[in-house]
Amino acid sequence: MDNIEQNYEDFISTVSHELRTPLTSIRGFSQTMLSSWDKLDDESKKKFLKIIEEQSNRLIHLVENMLSVTKLQGVNNHFVFNELSTKSAIEQVISIIKTQYPTQVFEFEHNPNVPNIYVDKDKFQQILTNLIENSAKYSTQIFKTLITTGINNNNVEIKISNIGISIAQEDYEKIFTKFARIDNPLTRKVQGSGLGLYITKSLVEKMRGEISVESTPLENNSELAQITFTLKFPILNIEEQARIKCNQ
Repeated sequence: MDNIEQNYEDFISTVSHELRTPLTSIRGFSQTMLSSWDKLDDESKKKFLKIIEEQSNRLIHLVENMLSVTKLQGVNNHFVFNELSTKSAIEQVISIIKTQYPTQVFEFEHNPNVPNIYVDKDKFQQILTNLIENSAKYSTQIFKTLITTGINNNNVEIKISNIGISIAQEDYEKIFTKFARIDNPLTRKVQGSGLGLYITKSLVEKMRGEISVESTPLENNSELAQITFTLKFPILNIEEQARIKCNQ
């Protein structure tokens, strides 16, 4: 069996598994409600409906990620580059994610000397959403997400940090591949398709950027670490921006 055929079979197997779990939950709780409506109290009905809603959202998120992967691999994946303020983009994404994770603390430290970057606004916000939402999902409850901006050589640098389960150095590249899921007690509690970071890395690189991750163990806890995702986007002059515009 060649690599293409093996990758295709792995893809079908993974997607089938990811679809089956939420669909089974939706069907099971729907059938229970239909067959035992009069026997269920209001609290149970609300609980079952909440599970159906959560699993429906999980399906929608999976389908959206699958469509994103398909677009990334297609020839018609169009990027519209324009100047963008990192400060306003980050603040907008934080305000949206805060509504989904009201118990999480998000701290933003912006360097006022950071210039605008030249990116596709929608896709840049998708990158930020994936990373900041990931931080909220996989951080321990007692810690916060810290977002900082700065300048590194001729790049705008954005760091997104949280305290979570340590990531082994040999897994740094693995987490950016399709369907990758690092197995630890925290990730087992959080549902996911393993596509978010693959999509994020692909979008970053298509906008001439770089992404990396670093896990720094805490001195007082060998299982926990400071997990930092670093984004770098080049600072472009007017001529460089014009060349990108010409190629759009």
